[in-house]
Amino acid sequence: MLAITKQFLRDNGYHYKKGYIRPLMTPDNVYVFRFGKDELNNRIIIRYGHGWMGRQKIKEIDLRLHKQKHPRIFKTELSLMKYLKFHLEYHEEKVERLGLDK
Repeated sequence: MLAITKQFLRDNGYHYKKGYIRPLMTPDNVYVFRFGKDELNNRIIIRYGHGWMGRQKIKEIDLRLHKQKHPRIFKTELSLMKYLKFHLEYHEEKVERLGLDK
């Protein structure tokens, strides 16, 4: 699940950790990807279910960057990747410009 996103994170030097949650009150399953370069302070939350053939079907992807309170919500992995490519590149330039590297 999310093979393109995982490859993008590896190629750009981000580390990630995958967790699985099975909520009690809903039929959906949830994966949580925590990622970052130094700290794992960004999250991608994937809510998915199974189709009648047993195939995994993504219902919603929530992205919370830099400890945001309100997530960005995406329907597809491609729209998530489009946002990530632009935003992470912009954020890295901002960190370089301000000299916030550790």
